[in-house]
Amino acid sequence: MSKSIDYEVSSGNVFRDLGLPDADELDIKANLAIKIGKIIAQRGLSQIKAAAVLGIDQPKVSAIVRGRLEKFSIERLCQFLTRLGCDVNIRVQEKRRSARGRMRIQIAS
Repeated sequence: MSKSIDYEVSSGNVFRDLGLPDADELDIKANLAIKIGKIIAQRGLSQIKAAAVLGIDQPKVSAIVRGRLEKFSIERLCQFLTRLGCDVNIRVQEKRRSARGRMRIQIAS
């Protein structure tokens, strides 16, 4: 007898799937923080050295790499990426329909 496994296909945004408000913003912040953490790790930076590059203190670096992002805006996370030598591009495109627009981010490898 085989058991049926129930599952739900993700929307691509775990925060939306969980029904959280501001799901798009939370997803963008999480992806920016992941990229920041990857760059720090790839460069072999300690949190203290990363803090010096980012212009913040070490506990804030720890918060970013641990995903505790409530005190960080999207703009601030983007500033950290530029301090790490990344280009950040923002594209605004009008929708053809009258539906509400959405925010999303695409991070290059």
